[in-house]
Formats: sequence, structure tokens, C-alpha cells
Amino acid sequence: MLAMLGLMPITACARQSRAPGELWVGSSPTGVPFSYVDPATNELTGAMIDIARRVLREIGLTGDYRAAPFAALIPSLTTGRIDMIAAAMQRTPDREKIVDFSAPVFSYGGGLVVRREDRGAYPALSAIGDKRVGAQVGTRFVDQLRGAGVGRVKTYDGLGEIVRDLANGRIDAGYGDDPILRYQLRVGPQRRVRMADDFTPPVKEDLCLIVEKGNPLLARLNDAIARLRKDEMPAILRRWGLG
Repeated sequence: MLAMLGLMPITACARQSRAPGELWVGSSPTGVPFSYVDPATNELTGAMIDIARRVLREIGLTGDYRAAPFAALIPSLTTGRIDMIAAAMQRTPDREKIVDFSAPVFSYGGGLVVRREDRGAYPALSAIGDKRVGAQVGTRFVDQLRGAGVGRVKTYDGLGEIVRDLANGRIDAGYGDDPILRYQLRVGPQRRVRMADDFTPPVKEDLCLIVEKGNPLLARLNDAIARLRKDEMPAILRRWGLG
């Protein structure tokens, strides 16, 4: 898919030299509205891309934005293929052992999507029972489903595939980033699926910029986020329907 989009996968760019003042920033092409490839420009865009671009400008740096599958982002960061992650990747204790997270720029939890004719009540993950549930590979949401005792979990590369398979009856529910699922249902193809609006996620987690462990850039990122938090950060989120 990345080749078709004209984007170079970051796994092919290990340790190449950067231009002065430039960071290579990795992001997922399937995380709309946080990050996705604009078909009109073949470039990454979205709320996290805009936030990263503004934060880097605040500290006098520029970004070269590179698309990769979600599950490849942390390995690409820890092996030096990229310098920062700007994607819908939430801060979790397990990830904090491997990489460093900036101050939060947004927080949210999981959302549950079911077929429109399914009128069941789903106040929590435990209500799913033995239904077949789709979740994105490499995400915290897979762990949350298994922790709640959901045994029939099928993993996918992106939430768009989950919504499609749900509409086609291949799975019974989908679980993932609530803002992304709501955005896809609002602006994507009309499908016979709905959000389970009685659902409460087990936890809300922070969305941050991410750098390699011990990178001194982290302090500069946090200072910039603090300066932008009151006005510019909320304005970016509102432009993407997240404010």
C-alpha cells in the first residue's frame, strides 16, 4: 500500500543522514483523523501531524514525515530509522519501558462498534461475551479485550478493515480508538454499523509525541507543548473534530 501511495516505508531508510535541524517523524497512514495519507497529495496529514509540525517549529526544527504500519513504529524508532513518532499511539506502562513519551496532547479511550441491527447493551467489554471482535494489531485494545476475558479476538492492520468486516458479517463487533471509529462512521462509506453509545472504556490514556529512551529532545518538546497548550493545541484539535 505504501508503495502505491508513493511513500517510502521507513523500514527501508535505516540510519540515513538527516538534513541539519531535521527529524524523521514516523506515523501510521490509517489513523484518520490523527494521521493518514491525503489521496490528493500523497502526503501524511491529520491532527498528530499538525501538532508535531507546530511543536517542532516552536523549537526550531523541521520534520520529514514517513508512513509505516502502526506495529512497525516503535521498532523503527528504537533502531534509529526514525527520530520521533506522531500517531494515535497511547501512552501505556509497557510502552514506557521502551520509549519516552512527551507531555500529553490529547486523551481518549476505546470505542465499541457493532452492526446497526444489534440492539444489545454493551456497557463494558465484559458484555461482549463470546462474540467475534476485531482489534488493530499492536494496540493496547487487544490487551484490554483479552484482559476482560474476550476470547475470540481477530487482529487487523487498520480500523477501516475492522469496520468493513463488521458490516459484512465476518465479525460481530470492533474495538479500537474511539475518535477514529467515530470519524470513519461519520465521513466514510455508509455501512450498517453503529457505535455502542452505552459503552464505557476501561481506561482513558494519553496521546503524546514519542522519542527514543533518554533522548534530550524530550525536554524541549515538553516545553513547547506547555507553551502551545492553552491556545494553539486546542485549535488544531478542533480543526480535526477532536476539540
